[in-house]
Amino acid sequence: MNSNKITIIGSGNIGLSLAKGLVKSGLYPASAITLTRRNINSLAEYAAQGFQTFDNNAQAVKNADIIVLAVLPQQVNKVLDEIKPSINPEKQLFTSVVSGVTCNNIKAKLYDSLQVVRVMPNTSIAIQQSMTCFATDNASAESLKLVKDIFDTVGMTIQIEEGLMTSATALCACGIAFFLRSIRAASQGGVEVGFHAHDALMMAAQTAKGAADLLLQLASHPEHEIDKVTSPKGCTIAGLNEMEHNGFSSAMIKGIKTSAKIAGELYTKE
Repeated sequence: MNSNKITIIGSGNIGLSLAKGLVKSGLYPASAITLTRRNINSLAEYAAQGFQTFDNNAQAVKNADIIVLAVLPQQVNKVLDEIKPSINPEKQLFTSVVSGVTCNNIKAKLYDSLQVVRVMPNTSIAIQQSMTCFATDNASAESLKLVKDIFDTVGMTIQIEEGLMTSATALCACGIAFFLRSIRAASQGGVEVGFHAHDALMMAAQTAKGAADLLLQLASHPEHEIDKVTSPKGCTIAGLNEMEHNGFSSAMIKGIKTSAKIAGELYTKE
């Protein structure tokens, strides 16, 4: 079990899911994790489980080895101003899961020597199935391993260049909504061809899960797996071509590009 102390500033869906994942994995005890929220009463359930809870961010980070910033982009500057007097840049590792906020943005508000790692999980962190990307411009290999170990408890991780973090936001974080919408559309198609809504949704969701697992478990390529279910003059290729004629792939690509553009502007528009 790890001896580091972690403070999660902003215990919303992402922060709480991370805290639960760390405890469930056995990597950290609840007593080593501090959660902050303006309304501390909403954390009563977590306090009863052994987590430390605070409504004062500056106090909460004083004894932390690792700080996780998980607030809204428009709250970042205020929170960083609050905690700056309590930060020890030589001893603490700072991580941020806030969209659009760079490592340099954080160091400019705190300290140039502070090790900062930028992290982008998605909402499937709630079931320990997140695709989490992380990047840095100054953190040590040891610090990066710490971050990877932490977020490996709630899904898969990949280290990328920081310049790709807004792209990762669009593909992985926003992408959850895109894939959910495609499952919803498939279930509606299922209703139209004769299934009850609830059955169609279960069938579409499990089919999507199976498709994803084919790629992840077999390290396969989508087109290779598609070839296995498309035969000459068959129903699968007919359906695929109909979707492509109506812009299926193009719509997904354009949506990801648009989300990436907006993600890069979230912090600057505060």
